[in-house]
Amino acid sequence: MGLLSTIFGILCGFLNSIFSLFAFGIGTSIGLVIGYYAFMNALPTDVEDVKVCPLVEEDLETLQRLIPEIPLWVKNPDFDRVDWLNKFIENMWPYLDRAICATAKNIAKPIIDEQTPQYKIQSVEFETFTLGTIPPTFQGMKVYTTDDKELIMEPSIKWAGNPNIIIAVTAYGLKATIQVLDLQVFGIPRITLKPLVGIFPCFASIFVSLMNKPHVDFGLKLLGVDLMAIPGLYRFVQELIKDQVANMYLWPQALEVQIMDPEQALKRPLGILDVTVVKAVKLQRKDLLGKSDPYVKLNLREEKVAFKKTTVKRSNLNPEWNEEFSFVIKDPATQVLELRVYDWDQVGTHEEMGLNVVPLKDLTPDEPKVLTLVLLKTLNPNDPQNDKPRGQLVIELVYKPFKEDEMLDDIDDSGMMEKAPEGTPAGGGLLVIIVHEAQDLEGKYHTNPHVRLLFKGEERKTKRIKKNRDPRWDEEFQFRLEEPPTNDRLHVEVYSTSSRIGLLHSKESLGHVSINLVDVVHNRRVNEKYQLIDSRNGRVQIELQWRT
Repeated sequence: MGLLSTIFGILCGFLNSIFSLFAFGIGTSIGLVIGYYAFMNALPTDVEDVKVCPLVEEDLETLQRLIPEIPLWVKNPDFDRVDWLNKFIENMWPYLDRAICATAKNIAKPIIDEQTPQYKIQSVEFETFTLGTIPPTFQGMKVYTTDDKELIMEPSIKWAGNPNIIIAVTAYGLKATIQVLDLQVFGIPRITLKPLVGIFPCFASIFVSLMNKPHVDFGLKLLGVDLMAIPGLYRFVQELIKDQVANMYLWPQALEVQIMDPEQALKRPLGILDVTVVKAVKLQRKDLLGKSDPYVKLNLREEKVAFKKTTVKRSNLNPEWNEEFSFVIKDPATQVLELRVYDWDQVGTHEEMGLNVVPLKDLTPDEPKVLTLVLLKTLNPNDPQNDKPRGQLVIELVYKPFKEDEMLDDIDDSGMMEKAPEGTPAGGGLLVIIVHEAQDLEGKYHTNPHVRLLFKGEERKTKRIKKNRDPRWDEEFQFRLEEPPTNDRLHVEVYSTSSRIGLLHSKESLGHVSINLVDVVHNRRVNEKYQLIDSRNGRVQIELQWRT
C-alpha cells in the first residue's frame, strides 16, 4: 500500500510539472500577443510632416548633431577631397568585389587551417563570399611625405554595405552555417606601401594599421537564427570584435600583404647573359642498345623562374645543339648558371647524366667565353663518384651589362622569347609549354599532384609533389610543329597518385582544363592561371610560347 502511494505521488508531481510548463508557454504567448497589439495601438496616428528649416548660428544643438556627418576634408585641412576616387570605386566595384574576396579567402585560409585543429573543427569552408553591390565611400584622405622609400595614406572610410558571407563549419560530424550580412564599418586605417621599387606595381608589400578602434556593426545568423536579436549579445559581440581587431591591427601593429619578394624586387636588372649550348662529347650510355637521348636544362640557381631546355637528340652520345638562350641578370657577383644533362625516356622519369655550374663573377663583361665543362655527379668536390667519366659539355657565354641609360626597371625574365632552334619547318614553329604552379588543389582521398598534358596524341607529365595543395613545378615541354596550332587545343589535367601500394583509390583527378592555342599563335606568349573544371577552387598556371 505504501509503494502504491509513493508511485501515485510521483505521477501527480510529474503531471503537475507538465501542466505548469504548458501553462507558462500559453501565458507567455498570450502576453506577447497582447503586448504587441498594445504597443501598435499606442503609436500616434497623427504624425506631423517633417519641417525643413535653414540652419542659424544660434542652433548649436543641431550643428553639434551634424558634425560627425560632415566629411573630414571639410573639418580638417590635412584631409583632401577624393570624389574622383569614390567615382572610380563605384564603377570598378563589381570587379573589386571579386578580387578582394579572392584575396581575403587566400589570406584567411592558412590562418583558419592553423587554428581549426585545436578547436576540434574538421573543416571551415566559404559557401558564399560577396561584398554586395554597395561600395564604400571615402570621406577624405591624408597623405604623408617621408624620406624613406614608402607611401603612407590615411583614408577615412564609411561603408554601409550589403555583403553576403556564408561560412560552413563542420565539427563532430555536424555542419552549421554562419551568415554575415548588413555590415557597417567606419574607420581611419593607415595604409603603407613599402618598399617602393622600380618594378610594377612599384611596391613590394602593403601594411594596414588602424589609427583608432573602428565602428563595426553587422547582422549574424546561425542556422538561420538572428543571433543579434538575443538581448545583451549584440553589444557583447560588437565590443569583442572591436577589441580583437584593435589588439591585432591598432597602430603600430599592422597586417602585411606581400605583393612580391622585397629582396628580389629591390634588385634591378643589370644585364643579359647569352648562352649557346654548343655540343656534348663522350656521354654515358643509358639505353639498352648502347645509346642515349640527351638534352640540357639551364637555369639560374636559387631563382624562381622557369628553366630553359634544349631539344632532345635521339640515339647520340656526341650531340650538337648550337641552341641559344638568354637570362636576365640582377646580381652577377652572386648568381650562378647551372647546367644539367638528362637522358630522355619515353616511360618514367628522365635520368640525369651529369651537371656543372658557372659562377657569373668569372665572366668578363662583353667578352665571349667558350667553356668545356666536365660533367659531374654532384657539386661536392670530395665526392668519389665525380671521378667516373660522364662526358663533357661545351658552351659559349657572354655577359652584356646594361649601360646606365639602358637600365631596365621592369624587365621580366619570363617574358624573354628565344627563337625556334635550327631545323624548325619554315611554315611551322616550336610550341613551348611551361607548367608553373597550381593553387588550392584538393583531393578527396589524397593530394600528391602532378600535371598531365595531352596534345596531338602525345602525353607529357610533370614530376609528382607529395602532400601539397599549392605545388610548383616550373617544368617545360616542347612540341615541334609543321604548322601553327591555330585550330588545336591543349588538354591539361591535374592528377593525384597515392604513395601507398595497393590502395583502393590509387589515382584521383583534381581537375582539368582545355586551352585553345589560337591566342598563343597570335600573341606569341600567353601566361595565365586557369580555373580547373571539376575542382572547387583549384587553378593551374600555364605559360605558352610560340617560337618561329
